Amino acid sequence: MALVAGVDSSTQSCKIVVRDAETGALVRNGSAKHPDGTEVNPSHWWTAFLEAADAAGGLADVAALSVGGQQHGMVALDADGNVVRDALLWNDTRSAEAAEALIVELGDGDRAKGAQKWADAVGSVLVASLTITKLRWLRDNEPENAATVAAVALPHDWLSWRIAGYGPAGDPSAPLGPQLDKLFTDKSDASGTGYYDAEAQGGKGAYRYDLLKLAFGRDDIILPRVISRNGWGALAHQSVAGGDLGGGSLIGPGAGDNAGAAIGLGMEPGDIAISIGTSGVVSAVAPRRTADGSGAINGFADCTDNALMLAVTLNAAQVLDAARSILDADFDKLADLALAAPSGSDGLVLVPFFQGERTPNRPNASGTLHGMRLKNQTPAHMARAYIEGMLCGLADGMDALKALGVPIERVMLIGGAAQNPAVQEIAPQIFGLPISIPEPGEYVADGAARQAAWVLDASTAGYDVDPPAWSTSMSKTLPADEKPVIRKQYAAVRDLV
Repeated sequence: MALVAGVDSSTQSCKIVVRDAETGALVRNGSAKHPDGTEVNPSHWWTAFLEAADAAGGLADVAALSVGGQQHGMVALDADGNVVRDALLWNDTRSAEAAEALIVELGDGDRAKGAQKWADAVGSVLVASLTITKLRWLRDNEPENAATVAAVALPHDWLSWRIAGYGPAGDPSAPLGPQLDKLFTDKSDASGTGYYDAEAQGGKGAYRYDLLKLAFGRDDIILPRVISRNGWGALAHQSVAGGDLGGGSLIGPGAGDNAGAAIGLGMEPGDIAISIGTSGVVSAVAPRRTADGSGAINGFADCTDNALMLAVTLNAAQVLDAARSILDADFDKLADLALAAPSGSDGLVLVPFFQGERTPNRPNASGTLHGMRLKNQTPAHMARAYIEGMLCGLADGMDALKALGVPIERVMLIGGAAQNPAVQEIAPQIFGLPISIPEPGEYVADGAARQAAWVLDASTAGYDVDPPAWSTSMSKTLPADEKPVIRKQYAAVRDLV
């Protein structure tokens, strides 16, 4: 039995699953926490990976592995492979002004024109999450650090590079040293940088060095090689993975977290996944990306050579955490409270832009409560308003996909908050569609493992093959139960921020 490993290096933690390459059956798993914050020294990701691998029983018997990771983060390296400054993560909004400046610059002073040109060029209108805006911020705010940058990687690229044995000069955990030209990535994660066009060269994809230079003032930095969908970028160092197999473990291209979840769920064109995690994501697999100049939809690549259309909110499961804190309730009590209030919370509406927002692009907004009356000032109404507000933001994202003609045939609700009974009851009322709930799982890590099995199959066969046919089972399907009052109330106050 050949084994493969999938790694999910997310904002919050590192999770590793080891699975049977043929069937996808789980063999063992492990996890370790990441520190909080919107800027993090990547060394924490390496430490967490090693801890998670140890918790999973080690990776010495794994024939292939792949890393799914949080998208967009900026990992800047100097010529010796050292991290120039703490990585700025996707949820760090300090580069919001840089994003706006770049939009206007590409449009020669016309923002609307610039927004459409960015969407046409890379599939997305720039927001603070994208790597390219963080590079502009670095150039303008830390010029001494910017001057030392020799390479820029994404979080999953950097971790794959470290697993292969590369890293800072003189670091005993990096025996192969700082070979920056050995950095590699995949189309899905590269397509979220703002300087990669996944549809260039007939779909082969290409970096846009002109856009990189526009943002950073230089185009002489090393960017990771983009590996084909089931190719492999390096061998894991035998001290890390594959040591028992005599040749090391193949390292697959990896993926951005949303693309990793898509392949883990077996998503195909027509499928929609609504993920409620640290961020909220409405994702759709489509044959081609759109170019939405409004900025509501990001057009990325998935990791199977389809497009992955995304609407992303910064405020998702943390909205529920805020409700729990206010109400001094655990998740079960929160659900009980919310289900004790009527649909629409008797007019109490939360616009949950607690951390600013990405979709809609309101980086400086704050959360607001509307419609407060004596009869709705109860814990039950408050609990329900928080859940309804969070889900309404995601429903707006699905509407934006529909407006662009993206087909919607199946809707899946995933993420930790998807298991909350109140979320499950209220979601069909807001989305107005039947919703399938997959069995709980580590979808990103599972997707990375499935990609690793695909890489192993292609390597063994010597030619292109289809991904392994691992099954995804649904725990339940919730019938549509639309309650128009919820979204009508939300739409009336959403823009009053």
